[in-house]
Amino acid sequence: MPWTKELETGIPQIDEQHKWLVDLTNKLYDSTSNDRQINSAEIGNILEQLVDYTINHFIAEETLFANLGYPETTSHVKQHNMFTHKVYSLLERHESGDDSVASIETLELLKNWLTNHIMKTDKDYIEFFRDKKVV
Repeated sequence: MPWTKELETGIPQIDEQHKWLVDLTNKLYDSTSNDRQINSAEIGNILEQLVDYTINHFIAEETLFANLGYPETTSHVKQHNMFTHKVYSLLERHESGDDSVASIETLELLKNWLTNHIMKTDKDYIEFFRDKKVV
């Protein structure tokens, strides 16, 4: 999945974190495609990086929301929490030996997150941030 203008928020810190997520998604895709033997350690590493992403990125976004008084904070944080729960669940499944399903479901989760959350839900806060002179 290439980085495109549709993924940009205009907030450098957020965009860099989103770019990293696109790169991680592509790394996961590459590690599971082309009839490659699934490397359990590689999948585990990617899932652990995804856990780190959810912690660091969501804290950054949610701190901005709190500092600026973003009115949709509660619903946005709820989506973050659901995503985080799914990521932890996938990591647990991987750790129990379910690599192929966990990696496929992780790709689907990331694709959905990039196209629905980042390209739509995150775009909802851009105008609010512009009004606050953040963007």
